Amino acid sequence: MAEVLVLVDAVDGKVKKPTLELLTAARQLGEPGAVVIGAPGTADAVSDQLAEFGAAKVYVAESDEIAAYPVAPKAEALAAVVEQASPAAVLLASSGENKEIAARLALKIGGGLLYDAVGLDADGNVTQQIFGAAIEVTAKSSNGTPVITLRPNSFAPEPSTGAAEKVEVSVTLSDAAKAAKITDSVVEEKGSRPQLSDASVVVSGGRGIGKADNFSIIEKLADSLGAAVGASRAVVDAGWVPHTMQVGQTGVTVSPQLYVAVGISGAIQHRAGMQTSKTIVAINKDAEAPIFELADFGVVGDLFEVAPQLTDEITKRKG
Repeated sequence: MAEVLVLVDAVDGKVKKPTLELLTAARQLGEPGAVVIGAPGTADAVSDQLAEFGAAKVYVAESDEIAAYPVAPKAEALAAVVEQASPAAVLLASSGENKEIAARLALKIGGGLLYDAVGLDADGNVTQQIFGAAIEVTAKSSNGTPVITLRPNSFAPEPSTGAAEKVEVSVTLSDAAKAAKITDSVVEEKGSRPQLSDASVVVSGGRGIGKADNFSIIEKLADSLGAAVGASRAVVDAGWVPHTMQVGQTGVTVSPQLYVAVGISGAIQHRAGMQTSKTIVAINKDAEAPIFELADFGVVGDLFEVAPQLTDEITKRKG
């Protein structure tokens, strides 16, 4: 059976959910092989998780030198693994850093590059959504080893026992890969809410909330659902929340199981970032708002009445 490589994303010794989704997706093409690139000890901390989700092998490219530089060394290390394993494909989660790694890798190995896939089949065909997700297309690499990035939440993680055999990979970094060095790292303070980009439930607020102080309504509803919090571009531009919370074409692209849009009209810029969500719920007092064209469930009403009632009802049912 052909091997399919998956680049592992891990934080604090825990594999991120999009990587588990990739391991699940990889089984449609062949036998999953996980690639761990980073500081010494990274692979040991995550091997059990990778085995639980079907990784037959764990390729380990670790060194303090690799960890000291951004992006370029990871692409060189991944290229070394590709040369050693001759895989049928390489899968990465769609993130800003991973897309750059994917582009560098495709150039190095002469493979086709496919971004932001939302589906994948056994023949290597990928499903993508273009023009603001208004059109769905099927694409396939016609040259070399395909390098594919998949959007988070496109596949449900499914456990499948793998041997997780450890394979050491020796990597000698080029001078070009060391042209930019990490001089300092700042750990972002995070609350208890899920990360927006890979959350399974997202609640977003729009211009309809009226002012920054009212955004707490969105946060309370999100917390009742255990959801990440997002916002429309209008809210970000008004300075009510930081840009990191913006969902849309120029913000974060999300694809959760449930997306709740509160007070969002549904401009194309916003829709491009969320319309691949599995189930969409919209709350808006304007019955003609474009968001209702996308919504699976819509509530025409005042968000200041509907959202708190919804929060209370969810809290009661959870209790």
